[in-house]
Amino acid sequence: MSTIKTATAADEAAAVAVMTLGFSADPMTRWSWADPAVYLEAFPRFVRALAGKAFAHGTAYYAEGYAGAALWLPPDVHPDGEALGALKESTVPSAIRRDLFEVVAQMAACHPHEPHWFLPLIGVDPGKQGQGVGGALMRHALERCDREGRPAYLDATSPRSRALYERHGFERLATVQVGSSPPITPMLRRPRRGR
Repeated sequence: MSTIKTATAADEAAAVAVMTLGFSADPMTRWSWADPAVYLEAFPRFVRALAGKAFAHGTAYYAEGYAGAALWLPPDVHPDGEALGALKESTVPSAIRRDLFEVVAQMAACHPHEPHWFLPLIGVDPGKQGQGVGGALMRHALERCDREGRPAYLDATSPRSRALYERHGFERLATVQVGSSPPITPMLRRPRRGR
């Protein structure tokens, strides 16, 4: 069983690094940044723009030894949309950029309107996958969602991640796929009472 800790500013670089490793074979991520050099340069910036506010809010978690990390955004805390847009404009190939922006728009339309916890990113070191690290990270944060009576939302970008989320009570809302993009599954988990 992995020990889960709250990340501080001192843990940010290691958490971003494990996220970069964890997403190195993710279908949507590598469709967006197929060139390995571009991926390695752009993805850490993407992590910080999409989910970096989790560090300031005390809602970034990591598994002991930085085997994995989960960056949760509390209700009413949002990604840095301006930084995300600029990053995509400057790093995503022009041939797929329009499709990517449409994917993002469709994903945004699936977000709940009520206050909710949002999990933009959860990643596990490929060498530690299949050992329960992702499940431990999920349980840690979902206990808080249940205590607060708040729903949790995320976007599954692979069949493997979707299966993990379903095991933790997330339900599919839609399938988003535009042009040559891989499918993404927006998912919602209602809080569980009595936890």
